Amino acid sequence: MSKNSRAKFFAALTIFSLTGQIAWVVENMYFNVFIYKMFHASAEQISMMVSASAVAATVTTLLIGALSDKLGKRKVFICGGYVLWGISILAFCLVRQDVIGVLFPMAASAAAVGITLTIVLDCVMTFFGSSANDACFNAWLTDVTDDSNRGTAEGINAMMPLVAILAVFGGFMSFDLNQSESWTTIFFIIGIAVILIGILGIFLIKDPKIKTAENQNYFKNIFYGFRPTIIREHKGLYLCLIGFAIFGISIQIFMPYLILYYTVTLQMENYVFIMAPAIILAAVFTALWGRVYDKIGFKKSVIPSLALLGAGYLLLFFFRGTATVFLGSLLMMCGYLSGMAVFGAVIRDQTPENRSGMFQGLRIVGQVLIPGIIGPIIGSAVLKNAETIVNDDGTTSFVPNQNIFLAALGVAILLGFYLIPLFLSMRKKEK
Repeated sequence: MSKNSRAKFFAALTIFSLTGQIAWVVENMYFNVFIYKMFHASAEQISMMVSASAVAATVTTLLIGALSDKLGKRKVFICGGYVLWGISILAFCLVRQDVIGVLFPMAASAAAVGITLTIVLDCVMTFFGSSANDACFNAWLTDVTDDSNRGTAEGINAMMPLVAILAVFGGFMSFDLNQSESWTTIFFIIGIAVILIGILGIFLIKDPKIKTAENQNYFKNIFYGFRPTIIREHKGLYLCLIGFAIFGISIQIFMPYLILYYTVTLQMENYVFIMAPAIILAAVFTALWGRVYDKIGFKKSVIPSLALLGAGYLLLFFFRGTATVFLGSLLMMCGYLSGMAVFGAVIRDQTPENRSGMFQGLRIVGQVLIPGIIGPIIGSAVLKNAETIVNDDGTTSFVPNQNIFLAALGVAILLGFYLIPLFLSMRKKEK
């Protein structure tokens, strides 16, 4: 890779990864706050939205990933997908109580309609986002990296969720999230930004050379990664995906409720100022940890990540003071993102060449579908009897409690036990 090509690659990686993650932050964290603040959604309704989005992401990635492999094209799906993704985000500007009242005058409850519309539009947005990002951007990233730089690239890619959180929280910290006008502005800004990045990609992204078989059967390719013969042939990949799924379940138990925990439970009005240093430090740590993976491999790099995650959970469960919440959040974020980096890198390492698009759907099953369904269900069950507060309009809302971190810790411990047979299988492969 020439110096110019290398610079162009890392520019594309940084810009598209960051923009994609900003859009995902709005969906995965801010939508939860949106329907909680605007429509007083329950924990069960938030869980339903997360699960529906996870299913949409998985089905989309399976379909579009296989299609991009068959056509041997990534760029058109990435750039076109980002433009449509941005347009779908703009549609949320219309999800307001006053607009709903005009469009659905016979509805018994504007709040119920608002929650339903949010869930439906979330799935539409996920279709375009997963086509562009989950299926094709991630396949492109696998195509253009190798085992000499994959950990470094994945470290940058994995740090972007926290950088995106910092950008979103910092950029919109002055907005009153109890006002619908604030949400309209947020959706407008994010939507336009995603559209512009999609257009920029036309000049920045170069399609890799992908060998395609002349008589590929598209529908067979969709389920390529689920064939028993393929599973037996790439056993290590599937074992790592199971571990990644367990890791994701732990994260998804608390993540849909994290902002609500800070703002509603802990009453941290200026939590952005407290969390910003933790986010920056965790992002830097993750970028460096990707290089560590390149040097020492998966087995030695995943254990410290899991230890940091568990330590963060413990602090967040036992303490509520500002300093300890900061430290717990820092450790949790370091463990979360570095764990994402090492799992993401080892999965890319074991993905067959010229089949990366087909395997993106399989990756999403482990990274999104299973965690996105099981994690929120566990979180919702933990919060079933949570304390409630009365809103100004007389409705009630639940108050997330620290038990979500204890449940997440339990799943992280389960992952620790799972690593034993995973490591043994890797040792057998090395012999």
